[in-house]
Amino acid sequence: MRLLLISNSTNPGEPYLDYPKHEIKKFLGDKPINALFIPYAGITFSHDEYEEKVNNRFLDINHKVTSIHHFDNPIEAIENAEAIIVGGGNTWHMVKTLQDKGLMEVIKKKVESGTPYIGWSAGSNIACPTLKTTNDMPISEPKSFNTLNLVPFQINPHYLDAHPENHGGETREMRIEEFMVVNQNTYVVGLREGTMLLIENSKMKMIGNRTARIFKYGQDPIELSSKDDFTYLLSTK
Repeated sequence: MRLLLISNSTNPGEPYLDYPKHEIKKFLGDKPINALFIPYAGITFSHDEYEEKVNNRFLDINHKVTSIHHFDNPIEAIENAEAIIVGGGNTWHMVKTLQDKGLMEVIKKKVESGTPYIGWSAGSNIACPTLKTTNDMPISEPKSFNTLNLVPFQINPHYLDAHPENHGGETREMRIEEFMVVNQNTYVVGLREGTMLLIENSKMKMIGNRTARIFKYGQDPIELSSKDDFTYLLSTK
């Protein structure tokens, strides 16, 4: 499998998808690709608007996307896709939509056969076994929490260390610790903004200038950088 799992689409003060665009280009290659785009996580704008927003950046790297909502047969569109791109937004709503349309297993089979997969935020969430480590509100109710299970660990995109002043609620780390008490065999990667995970040739590394925080029940969290080997997480259970 070839996966590029990005924490966030946009860094503050930058254009949409600007910081990851060169890594996306390297991942997809120089030959122009018309990738299939999954816009279902977008809530406050139309699928057409989402597609246009992504294409405005993909033009910079000589690629384009066509949204799945244009196809009369979405299953066939997935089966024929050169690459699959899954945008961010609300993970719950996207998972419900993919399950209701019967597309989750089709995407999984296609990516496992070697088709490149790129996701950011919610698109990275659904590459995991479940959506349980999303940051999103459950505005829609899917049939189950199960997602693509392309990797055996969970990702928490947009991972934050901060505990704002006068905020009495849990930190992100505390919420992940709660998850681990109930899901003791699962690793969680706290993927900070501006970073991404690249999986290819049965190996995994992180791209970006910040570290990732790795959680496992019964162990102290560790920090790994782009200089470290993340591949061991591909064989964890």
